Formats: sequence, structure tokens, C-alpha cells
Amino acid sequence: MRTLGPSVWAVSDGRAGNASQVRALVHALGEPGRWMRIAHIMGEAHRAEPMVLTPGAPWTWFSADKWPAPLNALPEAQRALVAPPWPTLWIAAGRRSAAFTRLVRKRSAGKTFTVQILNPYIDASNFDLLVVPEHDRLTGSNVISTVGSPAYFAPDAMEETAQAFAPLADDTSRSVMVILGGHSKVHKFTPAAAAKLEAQLRALAAQGWRLRITTSRRTPIGIVAQFRKMADETGGQFWSGAQDGANPYLAWLMFSKAAIVTEDSANMLSEAAWHGLPVHIAPLEGYAPKFTLLHESLIARGAARHFTGTLDQWTYEPLREADRVADLIVAKLLERYPAPAFSAGVQAPDWLS
Repeated sequence: MRTLGPSVWAVSDGRAGNASQVRALVHALGEPGRWMRIAHIMGEAHRAEPMVLTPGAPWTWFSADKWPAPLNALPEAQRALVAPPWPTLWIAAGRRSAAFTRLVRKRSAGKTFTVQILNPYIDASNFDLLVVPEHDRLTGSNVISTVGSPAYFAPDAMEETAQAFAPLADDTSRSVMVILGGHSKVHKFTPAAAAKLEAQLRALAAQGWRLRITTSRRTPIGIVAQFRKMADETGGQFWSGAQDGANPYLAWLMFSKAAIVTEDSANMLSEAAWHGLPVHIAPLEGYAPKFTLLHESLIARGAARHFTGTLDQWTYEPLREADRVADLIVAKLLERYPAPAFSAGVQAPDWLS
């Protein structure tokens, strides 16, 4: 079935961080000003819901350009998802999705514009556009480097949030959002790291800062309990799930004066920077060169500083990398599908300029 506007398939391997980056880019593309510029494109087989593809071993032991029969790597129920008619635009994230991006590009005879987010560990020529963080240090004519990860918050979502959490709009003075990550391949939220951060946050609360603390899926249960107790004792706010009421994550990003974010998540750091908050990077246990480079890129951009126990205030241009990538995708699609010409004397709408 053909639809007005390009058809889009959003793909991830199910990992929350990867899915978040795909979702951010798709939402940025759906911003009315961008969508109107490409609405003349007639797409096929649009999917309103994201696709989750979870290939297994032994395929995942090898690089994506070495997979024989990639569809056989998928559970049988998922194989039928990757079939024609092919979309106008395919957006995927993560190394494990790269083989399918490559496959769709080939089987669509290049008609599908393929966007791959994050380092796929194969040559960039396998994709129409490769979106990678600056700290991966990849280059190429079709490579776009981002500071941090693509993040996006739609204006309507922000408006709804502002209404739902209206009291917070008048309660921003000396409010700091604290975003806690957890264990990963290279970082550990150890008791020692938690004790140091708790002591620093208690000191800030004693100085009059109001703490707004939230956790992630990876935050250890014991540390969730530890910081919940601390929030109760210092008059702060705490959210870790539905048991704590409506999720205030976006509201806290919108209505806080600063953010303290643990170092283990490019997405969490980038979301705080999207809102232009002074981002203070809190250390955990562990080390990986790519995270050091990530932190350095955010610091060089003016978005972040290392957290040493005190809160600084500064300003910078909010980090809007999903918007930048979305604009480039629109430009590439318009090269393939030029906007219709208007008759003499008929002025083209502003969104075409």
C-alpha cells in the first residue's frame, strides 16, 4: 500500500540504548517542518511500530559483512519482517542490525535509503549514511559524526509535560537533576562509587540544592534503595518506576538548573545536553577509551564538566544532533525525490525553502 510521505522502517536489536537513538532520529524527521518538505514522496509499506531484530550465534560472532544468509540468523517469527515491498527509508542502530541494513540496501536495488547509527565495524560504503559518535573517529564521504548520541524531544511532548507537571515550572531555583546509570560492560556502580556520590549529594542538599534523582534499568537494586533513602532524608524527589507515580524525567530535564549524570551512558548525557543543562559527569568504577573520548567531546563542546562535588552554572548552545542528522536525511531524500515544481505565478510554501 502506497502512502503520502516516505515510508520508514525503524530497526533496533532490542537494546534500550540503541532503540532510543533510532526513536530520536525518527521523531526528529517527523517534526512538521521537516516532514512537509518530503511529504510528496510516495512510500510503500510504512511501519508505524519499530522493528526489533535479534540475530543469534554463530552469526553474531562475525562482522556483518561476513554473514551467510543473514535472515537465517533471526528467530523464525522475525524473518518475515524483512521482506518487500521495501521502505523509502531504513534507520537502524547497533552492530547486530548492520547485516540487515546491508541486505535491504542490496535487495531494494539501492532504492531504500539506509541509515546506520553507531559503529557497525564494517566499511561505511555498505550504507547510504553512517551516523557515528565523534569519539569513534570514523571518516568518509557518507559518515556524519555526532557529539554524543542523537537525542530529541518533540515540542508536543514537552508541552504536554509542562502542563502535567506545571508546579515544577515555578520550582526550578537550585534544583538539580541526578541521573543514575549502572553496571555495563566497562563500568560498575560499586558500593564505593555510590558512597562517594551519596556524600557529595548530601553536601549539595545541605547547601540548599533540591535533588531530583532518577535511575535507569541498569541501576543495581541496592543502590536504588540507597539513593531513595537519601532523597527521603534530604527532602529530595526520587523516581525509579511506576510505583513512584508519573514519570517526571522530561519535566525534570525541562525544569532543573543543572544535571549530574553518571559517566556510563552516552544517551543520558546527551539528553541532558539537548536541554542545555550544565552537565556534570559523575564517575563510576571502570574505564574505556571510547568513554573518555565521549566525555572529552562533550566537554570540548561546552556541554559538560567533570563532577567533583560542586555545581557550576554556565550556558552553551543546546546539543541538537538528531535535528542536524534529520536535516541531512531530508536533503538526501530531496536529491532523490525533488519537490514538485509550481506553476508560474504560484508561490511555493515556506517549508520548501
